Amino acid sequence: MNHSGAMLPSIGRTVGRWVLAGALALAIIVPMTALPSFADSGVSRRLIPILGLTTDDRDVGTVAYLTLSFEERADRSGLMVHFQNGPGRISRMAQTSTDQAIRRAARALGLSTDSWSVTLAVPYVGTTIYGDSLSAMVALTVVALAQGEVISRDRVITGTITPDGLIGPVGGIPLKVVAAKQARLRMVLVPENHETAEGEGEASSSMQVVQVNSVSHAYQTLTAHQSSIAGSLFLVSDEPRY
Repeated sequence: MNHSGAMLPSIGRTVGRWVLAGALALAIIVPMTALPSFADSGVSRRLIPILGLTTDDRDVGTVAYLTLSFEERADRSGLMVHFQNGPGRISRMAQTSTDQAIRRAARALGLSTDSWSVTLAVPYVGTTIYGDSLSAMVALTVVALAQGEVISRDRVITGTITPDGLIGPVGGIPLKVVAAKQARLRMVLVPENHETAEGEGEASSSMQVVQVNSVSHAYQTLTAHQSSIAGSLFLVSDEPRY
């Protein structure tokens, strides 16, 4: 697998629950230097991490990336979310949950989506993204771009956004945390009161897991400087157990 530059692996088949294809194995690790953010004619583009599970013989945590473009238009004709059909694709369920999450996150932060255009693409050939656990990460990235803020490339959240602006539960968190650590992410946000696997909270300096309960809490944590992060914080052990 070639990880240099902007090259991304090709995947030959799709799978069912949560996200991604089995050939992704434990994690897709793309060098952070290969994840640029830039502006061109008012369009902001990011390559954002998402956490998921493969579903071959057994569930395995994985990290992949989506390309996200954001533009604030001159008109106010309403939120427009476009999901590109290629190289990979996003399932209808994932599209619906992502669109809802963007609207809910904006409402929770007092923002109007009327002039926003968002485009999402899966940069892996033959891969379909299922489930809804990517929706909070996409939504929070969009609202950050709308406010001219940046989410550090080594931070990620797994979760949904509920109609009342809370971070909703998702499955497979211990496996996703392991994958995030192997992908050298530095911080993973998870829904508050999730079930913690044995060993997940043991001392280590390599990665933080922060429990968050609301859109505002998650947004502040994702965009905050390291020294200002507060909340339910614990550290991941070097050898997680199940």
